[in-house]
Amino acid sequence: MTTADIALVTGGNKGLGLEIVRQLAERGMRVYLGARDETRGREAVAGLTTSGDVRFVQLDVTDRESVRAAVALIDAESGRLDVLVNNAGISSEVGTAVPDITADQMRATFEVNVFGVVTVTSACIPLLRKSANGRIVNMASRLGSLTALSAPDSRQRKLGALTYSSSKAALNVLTLLYSEALRADGIQVNSVTPGRVDTGIGAGTDRSTDRTLADGVRTPIHLATLPPQTMTGEFRGSGIDESPGW
Repeated sequence: MTTADIALVTGGNKGLGLEIVRQLAERGMRVYLGARDETRGREAVAGLTTSGDVRFVQLDVTDRESVRAAVALIDAESGRLDVLVNNAGISSEVGTAVPDITADQMRATFEVNVFGVVTVTSACIPLLRKSANGRIVNMASRLGSLTALSAPDSRQRKLGALTYSSSKAALNVLTLLYSEALRADGIQVNSVTPGRVDTGIGAGTDRSTDRTLADGVRTPIHLATLPPQTMTGEFRGSGIDESPGW
């Protein structure tokens, strides 16, 4: 069994996920790049050959059998999991005003951003419990911050991203309750907002920013590499010490 940390990153074939995979591998971790599309996933791994030990695993967070098979593969090859980064996420409402959002649009977003996180996390908990320092990083958003949304003039409130904001608010609740439930196991569970980085998920919206992918993953990487018993149940901003408010 390898002594290097073992990590799984969902939605790891592009954007923030791919940068997280790269940086964790460069820190000496064995990183499983989870991607729904096998061709794109393997192409992403092929582009990281100089970064370290990166392995493709087919993983559709909305498919329980796919998740089960991915976790079984990690167990067979590595025997444990030290880091889970729940990065996979979608937005299904671009161009739709809040009063026109349908229940089907809400279900589509929640299927990935909430139910997918629960499916993957619950499947990975047995492997995380085998780690001496388990860490779960949930990729949230300031758009899901009730603190930000309750401010009448906030950009988050005016953007009106009903499906995405509500799914990320739910993700923050998952973070708080998982952190409490897994505290006794020494598993640290935290949420992070990467800030306004143009990753393509908000195509058609105002995503103007001068922040790079490297800027966006600075705090996720920090949370993924925490020493034991450092921080759990926290929501961190794009600055490591920043707390956006739940």
